[in-house]
Amino acid sequence: MKNRNIKQAGGNVPQPIRSDGAGAMDAGPRDIMRDLQNPDMLVPPITDAGLLPNLKFSFSDTSMKLDHGGWSREITVRELPIATTLAGVNMSLTAGGVRELHWHKQAEWSYMLLGRARITAVDQNGRNFIADVGPGDLWYFPPGIPHSIQGVEHCEFLLVFDDGNFTDLSTLSISDWFAHTPKDVLSANFGVPESAFNSIPSEQVYIYQGEVPGSLESQEVQSPFGEVPLTFKHELLKQTPIKTSGGSVRIVDSSNFPISKTIAAALVEIEPGAMRELHWHPNNDEWQYYLTGQGRMTVFTGNGAARTFDYRAGDVGYVPFATGHYIQNTGTETLWFLEMFKSNRFEDVSLNQWMALTPKELVRSNLNVGSALINSLRKEIWPVVKYPGFSYYPKNR
Repeated sequence: MKNRNIKQAGGNVPQPIRSDGAGAMDAGPRDIMRDLQNPDMLVPPITDAGLLPNLKFSFSDTSMKLDHGGWSREITVRELPIATTLAGVNMSLTAGGVRELHWHKQAEWSYMLLGRARITAVDQNGRNFIADVGPGDLWYFPPGIPHSIQGVEHCEFLLVFDDGNFTDLSTLSISDWFAHTPKDVLSANFGVPESAFNSIPSEQVYIYQGEVPGSLESQEVQSPFGEVPLTFKHELLKQTPIKTSGGSVRIVDSSNFPISKTIAAALVEIEPGAMRELHWHPNNDEWQYYLTGQGRMTVFTGNGAARTFDYRAGDVGYVPFATGHYIQNTGTETLWFLEMFKSNRFEDVSLNQWMALTPKELVRSNLNVGSALINSLRKEIWPVVKYPGFSYYPKNR
């Protein structure tokens, strides 16, 4: 790491100069705060090479949609063109705020960030679902399933959709459909006078301020066809994590959340001084959302190409299908992030495990390495690792 030190000029102003003298001072117009947040773009690791597309976008750089009752913002292929498999929406609702009754052509997967919300849904067989969700809980609605979200208290959550071209601003909403259906048709459909529709919205409502909902029991609606056979809710933080020397991982896919047919995920914890080991995923691209802390990820795409990005809470990262990568905690607090895939199962391949399960002589001759490495290889996956003396804090730059 010594050859990657960012030289300072004028106090805390970082300069694109390596400790070996490569680079030159940047004295022109610049965003110094941005450079401080992206040290691995200002001074890339010497091992970075070749051309890779941008693999990072922050929700802080998106446009907010503000409504009475909450707000939303999204990252799709417009903001991050490489992210073709999944799109994300960050949304907040006030206590009583409602994301109106609606449905999508895409599946919706969600992670609750803070607060509590009430979700409702009805499936194609008239079976209903009403539940409260809190921090660390998930929900999943298959394509075409009508649903709603309401804040029981002020809440915030991440929504993920299985199509990078998705936008939450062009969903199918009940208010929008009512507004664009003749009142005589509505009258005939519901068997009530046209006057019953005199006050319906003239356009899509999207998010609105409603009353704080009562208890689940007070809002219970009995369906003659019963409840949905597979729950739309999953309590991820109640899962027993895979504990390793440097953190933990909780994996959720159709094996333990059966309704989630198109999105698999892992909640990853990386302690200070630890890293998500060198690996890749053989089933699909990876879409990431950073929850706390700060880290750096290097992605290797073959043919001598690799690039490093820095991430903080609220950032989205992306890794193309089957490309090698690793994530290091570069801060002094625990790094938490979600990694998600357009797949029904979570799959990854560990570089360490691959080498351990290959004849030693072949690995030794291929890499020209000795027994120190060969004897340290692990036949089991340790997704997050920490070694004595391992540290990537900014002070070491």
